Amino acid sequence: MEHSIKRPWSERIYIGAVYVILIGSGILCLFPFLNVLAKSFSANWAIISGKVGLLPVAFTMENVMFVLRDRLFQNAFLISVFVTVVGSLGAVLFTAVSAYPLSKKHLPGIKSVLLLYIFTMLFNGGLVPTYLLVKNLHLMDNLGSLILPALINVFNLLLMKNYYESLPESLEESAKLDGASNLRIVLSIVIPISAPVFATISLFYAVYFWSDWFHPMLYLNEPSLKPLQLYLRDIILQASDENLLNQDIDALLNLSPEGIRNATIIVSTVPILLVYPMLQKYFIKGILIGSVKG
Repeated sequence: MEHSIKRPWSERIYIGAVYVILIGSGILCLFPFLNVLAKSFSANWAIISGKVGLLPVAFTMENVMFVLRDRLFQNAFLISVFVTVVGSLGAVLFTAVSAYPLSKKHLPGIKSVLLLYIFTMLFNGGLVPTYLLVKNLHLMDNLGSLILPALINVFNLLLMKNYYESLPESLEESAKLDGASNLRIVLSIVIPISAPVFATISLFYAVYFWSDWFHPMLYLNEPSLKPLQLYLRDIILQASDENLLNQDIDALLNLSPEGIRNATIIVSTVPILLVYPMLQKYFIKGILIGSVKG
């Protein structure tokens, strides 16, 4: 049985310090989330009196249930789900289709095309030209304005391109010898073995589409088209707290605007938190393989 290598004391202290810093940073980042979570499940009087810390006081589900029953919230939630699902699927498809030929260095002029993509990472038209372009395409008050401009992210494109380049060329060569077409090679060989990078890129796009509030604020004026993050922004910046509790007298007595705000934040965050564990096993592998080779 091999003996484990003993590390010098200086290295042990260094590694220990790194772990302490990482754990401490994680705990500090967790505190605000726990406070928001506690207020979401605390009674009105506890929130108003400032007694809620990291744990709920006088546990109640009324704040969360109030948010879930709100028709505006339900509509905004469905809009966000639609934009996230359709946007992520479309973005992964376009990114994959664009990255595959870019990974073939033998294609004529492919380096020039790649430089055009990279150029857009450093320079872009800016906010006003982008707004005018969306307006001239008649995408104002249209969910397409949230999806079409974000179908390809160059950083994700480069990750997927580098991943394709890391795949053994012998796989495609063997398939071509067996008479497989390029489309058959992509569908039957490349895509099945690219699950890690597909999962990673899907998570990146899903988080972007789910969290985006700036572009909806620019392009959507119709209240029925507001996604969840824009709804959440309106709740947090609500000028009149009474407007949050305009359903009935019981709500005014039992609920607080602060509790509803925090419950809205929690309910808005949970869906994307549930997606991450399903993709976590692919996440690190996809990032490492897609970023090592340049």
